Amino acid sequence: MHQPLAADYTPSTAPGAGTAVFLHGLGGWTHNWAALIDLLRGSVHCLALDLPGYGRSAPPAEGVVTVEGQAAAVAAHLDRTGHGRVHLVGNSLGGLTALHLAAHRPELVASLTLLAPVLPALPPPRAALAALLALPGAPRLYGRLLAGRSPERQLDDLYRLIYADPCRVRPDQRATEARERLRRSALPHAPRMLPEGMRAVVRASLHRGVSSPWQQAGRITAPTLLVYGREDRLVPFRLARRAYAAFRDARLLTLPDTGHVAMQERPAPVAGALRALIAEAG
Repeated sequence: MHQPLAADYTPSTAPGAGTAVFLHGLGGWTHNWAALIDLLRGSVHCLALDLPGYGRSAPPAEGVVTVEGQAAAVAAHLDRTGHGRVHLVGNSLGGLTALHLAAHRPELVASLTLLAPVLPALPPPRAALAALLALPGAPRLYGRLLAGRSPERQLDDLYRLIYADPCRVRPDQRATEARERLRRSALPHAPRMLPEGMRAVVRASLHRGVSSPWQQAGRITAPTLLVYGREDRLVPFRLARRAYAAFRDARLLTLPDTGHVAMQERPAPVAGALRALIAEAG
């Protein structure tokens, strides 16, 4: 039995609106989607979920993060809350989770949108360094490193990594995320969740045959929107064309001067492309 996931639900004023479900990336939470949801709420109900172990959701009972487990937890939440076919949206590790869910529970997915999904590939230098967190002993080392860095310094480091231009971070957004990081730092499971998430990415990249994310992409029949930032330091932009070719029914949005979190850095073009996909999917 999967534990309930923390969720933020924003109802739409549009009659007969569908529901879009948003899955954040590694170390993220529901607020990562706030700017995009503000632009979409007029046309679709918006349900943002905290994946197990992140945000306000409890960690997995076994303490191990896997893409399969994250996808199963999302599916269980949708089944339990009575959602039918949804427009599934995922960023980074959340994109890989969304892909897995769409491949294994296609009846739940009316359309699929993936923003910088961490599909297996040789990573850029910054991502390769981050992958070291998957090594044994990394959670303790990571905890010690964070202990010597203020929440403000941690946020600076994060924004430099995921934004093409950190100056685009709004003051209210930064304040909200600073409060969340302070709250999360008091949780006993928090230090091990980032290394666990990196291990989940590494495990997924080692899958072969029908379990490979690339093979799963080829089985997805739902109309799919792929969003890539040209200045992404974590997911190489060169993967955009390969991903476009891998899905059966794909659209590709590439954004200049944009990093790893296009929904935060460039919400307007992402919202426009997502609205068009949702209208097309019916």
